[in-house]
Amino acid sequence: MSISKTRLHLVDCARELFARKGLDATTMNDIAVASGKGRRTLYTYFKNKEEIYEAVITSELERLSERMDELANTKLTPEEKVLALVYTHLTMMKEAVSRNGSLRAEFFRNIWTVERVRKTLDIEERNVIRRVLEEGIVAGYFEIDNVNLMADIIYYSIKGLEVPYIYDRLGEGLTEDQSKAIVADILKRVLVKK
Repeated sequence: MSISKTRLHLVDCARELFARKGLDATTMNDIAVASGKGRRTLYTYFKNKEEIYEAVITSELERLSERMDELANTKLTPEEKVLALVYTHLTMMKEAVSRNGSLRAEFFRNIWTVERVRKTLDIEERNVIRRVLEEGIVAGYFEIDNVNLMADIIYYSIKGLEVPYIYDRLGEGLTEDQSKAIVADILKRVLVKK
């Protein structure tokens, strides 16, 4: 296995163990055994369990970042892209939390660690939103006075909706299609040229 494949394998094994047993109950030895690698190999890549935990969070967030980038490059209209970016972000965060079982509590208990790790990816995501907004202005769809501010507002609004969405508390009683229609209407009122 190459260095990067070995590292990815270790991260994936750690994610599975963290999801099943929890962060506190998982040891570095557990990760080494589950990966089929020795402790020496594990410690070559990671100094401690916290470092591998951060790598797990980063790998989950990189999936989101890659998907957002793919969406921005589709043939959808800018208006459709913004709505798709909102729901893709929320859906992927919910999937990441539910896929990671016991780790979900760690995501919320160690929110400052998660936020620190997210910092670079947050910037990338805001840049994707900004790029779609600029595309919408150039194409004549959107009328926005300050693109950077609007990208920040959209991004932080999405981020603020993560926990209610993950716990199915966003728009209680509404189907996802009904909530999407309402969100699409809000975005249209804010972004689309009058």
